[in-house]
Amino acid sequence: MDESDLEQRLGVLRIEHRDLDDAIAALTSTAQADQLQIARLKRRKLRLRDEIAAVEDQLIPDIIA
Repeated sequence: MDESDLEQRLGVLRIEHRDLDDAIAALTSTAQADQLQIARLKRRKLRLRDEIAAVEDQLIPDIIA
């Protein structure tokens, strides 16, 4: 993947991460919150955060100090 592909992928991941934030907030605000569904969304959000970090690491060049 070249740099533009990585930046595009990073954008998609960040949007999905924000969407999960909104979904989790919406579910927790209801009186009949489904705790299992919320836990699944939170785990997915953590995986996305890890994937975002991995893509960001690929975009930042290694600098030997």
